[in-house]
Amino acid sequence: MGKSAQPTLLQGTLDLLILHALQRGTMHGYAIAQTIHLLSDEVLKVEEGSLYPALWRLELDGAITAKSGLSENNRKAKYYQITRRGRKLVAEQEATWSRLSAAVARVLGG
Repeated sequence: MGKSAQPTLLQGTLDLLILHALQRGTMHGYAIAQTIHLLSDEVLKVEEGSLYPALWRLELDGAITAKSGLSENNRKAKYYQITRRGRKLVAEQEATWSRLSAAVARVLGG
């Protein structure tokens, strides 16, 4: 994989990353994508075509809520906030991710 190649995120992984980012506070979509990008040491880049459908799914599932507001540069933006259900999902999914990533590391390492 070359330096410019971006890893592809599985749908459930993207949902987990979004929920994890929102644990830091209420954010609009661009800020969520930037948070994931920066926390991954700029390895993961979340495209709008993936981000907004995931936000819609999470909102329909009750994991997040959304409110309209103005962004830092005075433009209309939708602000997302994690719910109690979302926090529960993060805890469950992080445990699953830890088991899965450890299993993959064992296979690749051994």
